[in-house]
Amino acid sequence: MSSGSAAYQVSQLDELEAESIFVMREVVAEMERPVLLFSGGKDSIVMLRLAQKAFA
Repeated sequence: MSSGSAAYQVSQLDELEAESIFVMREVVAEMERPVLLFSGGKDSIVMLRLAQKAFA
């Protein structure tokens, strides 16, 4: 993997993260009492971290 390819992956991940944060903020703006279910697994940990970034 070349360094150019690695830079592309980082920017793609940043784009996905930004889109996920946007969706979370939209849901919170539209719903009266949104919740985030947490099981302690890797997916839940990622969602929790995104929520921290979205609402910090």
